[in-house]
Amino acid sequence: MPEPEPAAVRLITLDPGHFHAALVQKRMYPQVDSTVHVYAPAGDDLQQHLDRISRYNAGDPPTGWKQEVYTGPDFLDRMLSDTAGNVVVLSGNNARKTEYIQAAVDAGLNVLADKPMVIDPAEYAMLESAMEEAEEKGLLLYDIMTERFEITTMLQRALSQQEEVFGELLTGSVEEPAISKESVHHFSKLVSGQPLTRPAWFFDVNQQGEGMVDVATHLVDLILWETFPDQPIDTTEVEVVDARRWATRLTPEQFEHVTGQAEFSEYLQSAVTDGELEVYANGSIDFTVRGIHGRASVIWNYEAPPGAADTHYSVMRGTRSDLVIRQDAPQNYQPTLYVEPKDGLTPDALDAAIASLQDRFPGISYRAADAGYEIVVPDALRTSHEDHFGQVTEQYLDYLAAGEIPEWERVNMLTKYFVTTQAYRMTH
Repeated sequence: MPEPEPAAVRLITLDPGHFHAALVQKRMYPQVDSTVHVYAPAGDDLQQHLDRISRYNAGDPPTGWKQEVYTGPDFLDRMLSDTAGNVVVLSGNNARKTEYIQAAVDAGLNVLADKPMVIDPAEYAMLESAMEEAEEKGLLLYDIMTERFEITTMLQRALSQQEEVFGELLTGSVEEPAISKESVHHFSKLVSGQPLTRPAWFFDVNQQGEGMVDVATHLVDLILWETFPDQPIDTTEVEVVDARRWATRLTPEQFEHVTGQAEFSEYLQSAVTDGELEVYANGSIDFTVRGIHGRASVIWNYEAPPGAADTHYSVMRGTRSDLVIRQDAPQNYQPTLYVEPKDGLTPDALDAAIASLQDRFPGISYRAADAGYEIVVPDALRTSHEDHFGQVTEQYLDYLAAGEIPEWERVNMLTKYFVTTQAYRMTH
């Protein structure tokens, strides 16, 4: 019997320190080799990553990943010289993320990186250089934008392109942006049914990044993705108008609960005030895209209220309706999309729009709501945040098979980080 053809994609996981690295492997992919080579310093970050993969291997349905691990102090150099794979997965401490990206591209490796690709404005030029080099070499450098696969966000984007329903996107203003995205996250949470233990460095903004260069990356991405769908938006076509940052305070007891560490680390001491840790995880960015005003806001609380979880709020303001996503107690903390009519929107227009979207979103419908209409989404179309990592990975694998990333993806990736790093500069 002939030997089976080797899988086209061989993964390398570099210095995993965030649970997102494991979520890429929550499922198997036919074109991806089951052996993954891991290069990282020995320690809790690595062990937690390996434990998560082991749980997926023992799950239902089980995965079948095999981990080849190297933990020497020269783990980066060893990864670059071994050429054990052709796609580097990056998700962990962000302090060296941009350096890792540049090193991988220099070595001729494709990169699938968790956000953010850059947290320090001084390293933006390095990211720009890495992206240019990747394009010249025919390598695929891509970041993991999971929120594009959340169903109500997909429907908001789709309905905003239905002129009879939405009309045209307003220009907006700083006081009332045409498009707003706000996400609320929590330090204490469950992942894959297990309490999440976060590394102490997660609370150091010099290693994790402040909110406006970390989670806000998703929100800026969505604003570019929805305002001018599938169009490349250059850095010259955006302008940061205003930005602000503020801290979430953690008691020593809260810090211990989420890290397992009884005392604040030495590198955190400069952020301790009156015995509590100040984490600048919160930020808001006001910026324009081709003159359209957008706002991206990220908020971190210690933990969610009972029954709640991370939440998302979004509004797109059109001439015929506003498209609003809410995820609060009235929605049972499930993202829900509303169409809030203005002059010119008729039920017939909404009927026609819903009918036209059935091929892409089978089974969607609508019903009356207090301020207009609620879009009803079948359970079959709802996927979890954890599932989105598999969907992004499949998208990346499709791009790998095609041999290129669409131009709008490449251009907008850099523009997104231009916005976040410019906002960071503005607040410092």
